[in-house]
Formats: sequence, structure tokens, C-alpha cells
Amino acid sequence: MKTSSKRTSVVLAAGALMVLSACSSGGGGDTAQSGNAKAQTWDFTMGTAADSTGPAKEVPGAKKGGTVQVLQRDTFNFLDPGQIYTNDILTLQLLYNRSLTTYKVSGDGKVTLVGDLATDTGTSSDGGRTWTYHLKDGLKFEDGSRVTSADVRHSIERLYAPYQTDGPTYLQQWLSGPGTTYRKALPDGPYKGKHLPASVLDTPDSKTIVFHFIEPHAETPYAAAMPNISAVPAKRDNKEKYNNKPVALGPYKIASFQPGKSLTLVRNKNWDPKTDPVRHQYVDKWEITFGHQVQDTTRRLLADVGGDKQAMTFSLGIAPEMAQQVLSDSTAKSRTINEVQPYVDVINFNTRRLTDVRVRKALAYAIPSGQILQENGGATGGEVAGNLLAPSLSGWQDTDPFGKKDKPAGDPDKARQLLKEAGQEGKQIVYAYANTAVQQKVAVVVVNALKKAGFKVVKKEINSATYYSQIAKVDNGFDIFRSSWSADWPSGSTVLPPVYDGRVIADGAKNYSQVNDPAVNKDIDRIKKIADTKAAAGEWVKLADKLLVDDVPQVPVFYNRLYTLYGSGLGGVSFHPVYGDTNPTGVYVK
Repeated sequence: MKTSSKRTSVVLAAGALMVLSACSSGGGGDTAQSGNAKAQTWDFTMGTAADSTGPAKEVPGAKKGGTVQVLQRDTFNFLDPGQIYTNDILTLQLLYNRSLTTYKVSGDGKVTLVGDLATDTGTSSDGGRTWTYHLKDGLKFEDGSRVTSADVRHSIERLYAPYQTDGPTYLQQWLSGPGTTYRKALPDGPYKGKHLPASVLDTPDSKTIVFHFIEPHAETPYAAAMPNISAVPAKRDNKEKYNNKPVALGPYKIASFQPGKSLTLVRNKNWDPKTDPVRHQYVDKWEITFGHQVQDTTRRLLADVGGDKQAMTFSLGIAPEMAQQVLSDSTAKSRTINEVQPYVDVINFNTRRLTDVRVRKALAYAIPSGQILQENGGATGGEVAGNLLAPSLSGWQDTDPFGKKDKPAGDPDKARQLLKEAGQEGKQIVYAYANTAVQQKVAVVVVNALKKAGFKVVKKEINSATYYSQIAKVDNGFDIFRSSWSADWPSGSTVLPPVYDGRVIADGAKNYSQVNDPAVNKDIDRIKKIADTKAAAGEWVKLADKLLVDDVPQVPVFYNRLYTLYGSGLGGVSFHPVYGDTNPTGVYVK
């Protein structure tokens, strides 16, 4: 997924899910507490056709009616499902958009991938190269017209058009070639009457869609849950203008959108709950407004008066300076979500410059993960990380090879010992960091810890607006620097290949540490071919730990945490572990 910008507000190029919130979580808690916090782990399963039927299970105590106020800082740049790839808009689109598959989240830690528009999660053949989906009966657009396979085909073929620049590209690449070469297969999209051949994307009847991939892809059911694998009626598709008012498939439709100001959703009378295993239509109206800063949002939700009793936020966290106030208020605390998100903050080690693995290990032991987390909000801002994959991923294991949880302040003695063994005592390190208030504070604790461990440090402060483009240069001149990453779905398949495959090293690529281990590259290829997604998920976890111990391209620092507040007049507010935000599908007004 896209890299998490968390508190730096850095906007990145496409690649994975992005967190755009300036402060997605709060502060409070000491280093020891944050190091000992226990993350929620999730049990991911592949659902059946029965799991994919609607209606969704009723939320206890739910009522119909009322208006929900949603307070957001940043406007939504994209409503077009083809262009959606950030966490807050992923949350929003659950209300008006539907994809071939989706996630059913239960309150007992279970997440089931189910058919959404499709009757199930798909059927594979030809060794996993061919995947077939059938549409459910009763699917309609907001105008009452029937959803057909041609609409799904159109939603996919339009992704090839030049203006479609910001959404995921998995299925396009799997169908037509890697990188941007897929666009050559349909350079104008479907807008000039051309289509992908049936040997690539077939719709043999009005309810069947068949994907013919170049290579086997066992995780196609997960890719089909991305918002761009949806249905778009060709007659309503006005290209870029479609972004202003996409045709609704979900329980709500767009009534008005004023970019930078507000977005209003109202009931979609042509949504049939019998077709939907996930969503509800309890609320009459959603009124979303933009420009709310985290401090003001926290004050309003904490005060909980008037219309703010029916207010929430998709992605804004609690202001760090007010976190303790929320924790000490029992009524406010009962209205919080405090969950680990699928984002891992790391410190990268430039393996092309730091060629001795003992030096990289020394750095790994020296980095003060707990103190860095403290500057990012403490126990309510995250949890000290032991490994490179988030707890929300399938098959995750709570490993900690560098003892970051036991020694969150770092282990300078171990670091000094390793430097001595390497004959590099006093090694000079160039440390790059973004010029944000938080990262400037982090720089102080990192420099002090490295000096204590026997390193000499040269600091390089980088403009936050260009930070990720700077660290993504092959010859960036930096030894260590921060980044964050998440998976597009709950598997290491969207983490290890883009971040640790040595064959993708290039300016702008996301292998920031420039690790290039032939054994890792070979394992990546091997795991990609495993047809059993559960088995593959476990293999990605093993490879991530092996990579961390053997190559040490990074040191994990903390798993990001969403710590947010909502009004007392709302019920059914929950957490979406795949998107890392609040889940609006069961929200109701009390």
C-alpha cells in the first residue's frame, strides 16, 4: 500500500494505501506502557457463497433515522472509485460504492472476505490464471437500472485511460503487463469503442465476468475488493467529471459535493439489503464537512453537546495534548476507538552505503523505538513494533528479534559490541529526516541514542513536501531515514515485493533500503506461486522475519494506532482493520 504519512502530511505516489491524516492518533502514556501494549490480532478467512448473501446481521440496538455529522480535515480529492487509494476515502466509499468482493468485519476479531457484487469470492481455473465471477440478482444503480457484467467490464477498462492515475493497478497489470505497460493494451480506455479481447477480459453473458491473467494470482479475491473493481455504467461515465458524482451502488448516494467544504449523502432507494452482506442503511443522511483541525475536533467531540453528539470522524485522531483528558474521562473513554492500524513505521538502513550487516545490526539495537513512539503520541499513538509486518496481517506472529519491546530505549551496549566486532567504532552516519515538528523532535532522540551507541551522526533535514521523493533516489546520500508502509490487503504479498525485492530498485521505487538479496528475490517468486492464500500468508511472515534478521534493511519502530472519539448520540461505530479507520457500515443515531 501507499506509505503512511501519519503526522507529516506527506502525499506520496501510488503504490499502497496512504494515511493522509495529520494526526491519526493521540498522545499520552509512557514509553514502558507503549512498549508493553498488546495489539488486536485479526482472524482472516475466505468466505463462502452463504457468507456473501445479505442482509447484513443487524447491529444490536440499532435504530433508523437521523443525520450523522462527519468532521474531516482534508477534502476528498477523489470520489471516482477508480481513483480511490487513501484511507479516509476508502472508508467513505463503503457507503456509496461496492466492489466484486469486500470485507465482513465482526466484533470478535474475525474478518471474512465475501462476495459483494459477486455471489462469492470467485472461482479459479487454469492453475490460478483464470478467475470467474457471477453477479448477484437484484443489483441496481441509484437510478434503478440493472447492474450487468458490461458495467463491471467498463469499470475495469476505464482504468487504462490516461486520466486514471491514482488508483490501484493490480488487476490491470495482471491482465496486460507490469508497470505502466498495461496501458498500451487499451490506451484510450473504452471511450473510443475498443475493448480488451475476450482472451483477457470476458463477459460471456450479462452476469459473468472472467479474468484471464498472464500469471497465476491466488490472491485475486483480495484484489477484487479494491474500490476500482466495481461497476460503472458507460452511459453515465463522463471521464474526469465522473469524480464529482459517481453513480451509487451502495446504501447511500451523493446529494451534493462542494470540494473543500462539504459532501452530503442521502439514502439510495434502489439499494437492496438482500444483496449486501456488509452494509446497513440506518442513517437518513451523512453530512461530511472539511477543514476541521484535530484540536478543534477533539474539543468538540469531548464536549459532546448539541449536534456534536451525532458527530464522528473517519480518520482524525485525538489531539496528543488532549489524550490524557480523554483517558481520564470515563464517559469519553467509552466513546473511543483505540486500535492498531495496518501501518508500520520503520527506520531504513541504506544497504548500498552501509554494506556491513554488523553495522546495520548495531543501528537496529541502538534505535530507541519507545522514545520515537513517545514523540509520536505514546501508547495511544502506537505500539512498539518487533517485526516488519503489522498485527492486522493474516498469519502475523509476535516476534521481536532485536528485543525492541524489552528494551524500547535501545540497547547501546549491544550496539557498541557489534561496532567493535566490525572494526567500525565511531562510524559516521548520515541521518535524514523531514522538517516537521514531530520529526525534528524524533531527530533529537535518535541522534542522542546513536551517539550513546558509539556512532557519529550528521543530520540532514529535508523539506517534508519532497521527503519521499528524496529518500526514493538511488544515490540519495543518506544512511538512515524513516518511512512507513502497509498492505493493500491482509497479506505480506503487498508488502515484501514492492519494499524488499532487489529487482525493483530504481529512482522513485519503494525499496528505500535498496536491499538486494538473491535468496529473498527467489523466495518472493516462490511464494507468489502458492495457490493456498493461508499458506502463502504464513510464508510471507516467515520471509519477513528472515529478511529482518539476515539482511537488516530496516528496523521496525512502531505499529501505528488509531485513537479517535465519537459523539454519545451514535451507536455501531467500529474499526475497520483493513483500512485502519472507523467503519461506517453499521453506524446509527440513537
